[in-house]
Amino acid sequence: MTARSLQKQIHVACRDLGLDAEARHDMQLAACGKASMRDMTEADLQLVLNHLKKRGWKAGFKRGVKQGGHKPAPRADLRLVHVLWRKLGEAGALKTPGRAGLNAFIRARFGKSWVAVPADVDMIRDYQKIDQVVEALKAWGKRAEIDFDWSSLRK
Repeated sequence: MTARSLQKQIHVACRDLGLDAEARHDMQLAACGKASMRDMTEADLQLVLNHLKKRGWKAGFKRGVKQGGHKPAPRADLRLVHVLWRKLGEAGALKTPGRAGLNAFIRARFGKSWVAVPADVDMIRDYQKIDQVVEALKAWGKRAEIDFDWSSLRK
């Protein structure tokens, strides 16, 4: 990792942990003996980053973004489509359980009956089309003998 990328990670970690500039300088001084990142080598920066990890910081995802880089679906009916697809994947009924598989399913299932099929399921704006997708997924679950626990789907 380059020195610049380590500096960026340190700044993100300090922001996530709620450290202001003065507290960050004090922490850096305690971790490697230098208060300024400009004076630190890559090894010193790595020491500071390890110190922040010991204090509880975890390198991770941006807030509000699920793993995979996609934000949660904007509407409840679209979230239901994602949940049903995930449940089918967990039950082993899918060859491609990810988002790409869901988009491919929608193109294959509805490509001829819809005038335009969006590239991504979250771009569907017509409630009737979303209902068609939900009903198709529920029917698939029924054929695969998957009992959707509706109380757990309403999270």
